[in-house]
Amino acid sequence: MSIKQYPVHGAGLGLRRAISDSLADPMPVQIDFMEVAPENWIGVGGAYGKQFRKFTERYPFMLHGLSLSIGGPIPLDDGFLQKLKRFMKEHNIRAYSEHLSYCSDDGHLYDLMPIPFTEEAVHYVADRIKRVQDILEQQIIMENVSYYAAPGKQMEEIEFLNAVLEEADCGLLLDVNNIYVNSINHKYDAEEFLNAIPADRIKYIHVAGHYNEAEDLIVDTHGANVIDPVWQLLDKTYAQFGVIPTLLERDFNLPPVNELLAEVETIKSIQSKWQTTQESKSGNG
Repeated sequence: MSIKQYPVHGAGLGLRRAISDSLADPMPVQIDFMEVAPENWIGVGGAYGKQFRKFTERYPFMLHGLSLSIGGPIPLDDGFLQKLKRFMKEHNIRAYSEHLSYCSDDGHLYDLMPIPFTEEAVHYVADRIKRVQDILEQQIIMENVSYYAAPGKQMEEIEFLNAVLEEADCGLLLDVNNIYVNSINHKYDAEEFLNAIPADRIKYIHVAGHYNEAEDLIVDTHGANVIDPVWQLLDKTYAQFGVIPTLLERDFNLPPVNELLAEVETIKSIQSKWQTTQESKSGNG
């Protein structure tokens, strides 16, 4: 698999305003790329705007949207997409990703709601993704999401995901934590799910922490450290697909920056192991 398929490389960290001052001086060498939600930064000026410019001049950046509502019933927000397009050019953003879900109807629902796993929904969502790609004039990246119910389900999650990726001809943001969370909540084999993903669609990876509500219910919170089974699944992902750029998400309950950087270093150490393995195989070939 060619490294050219990826818009960034190495290990990344989601930039949040609460930690921006701590990351600004000095900017950590452990981080290879960053990611932000565009809704939180478009139109921001003043000190935060200047600081953001310094980050985008130092690191490659990805955008991970919150409000597109790609599976929602209301029309796409063309005005937002035009602002997004300008913002990406202004800051030389590498790519834009969003959640394969919806978050609005008559108003904002303030949560990521599951799209029904149906053939009709595949066509509907794929058409909307293609429209976004036409407006932005580039391929976008959709993330497999955590979900807690499957209303109207007619196909399995992996079938739905792959059908959307194929019909829309878009990329995949592979969230390893979401695979783990869903595998517990919906009682499926995480590695089987992983093995069924088309390698050529993957553009980068997310890892994050979650909350154990009960023995058979995990809530995807991005508010805790990554646990060992998720690190192990990331390791298996690299074993299956090779080393892929991977970003640590942490949205709240933020620890000191050195603890976040330690988790970024964990990503880098797993990547290094598989890079060494691949180089060794190439050398013996």
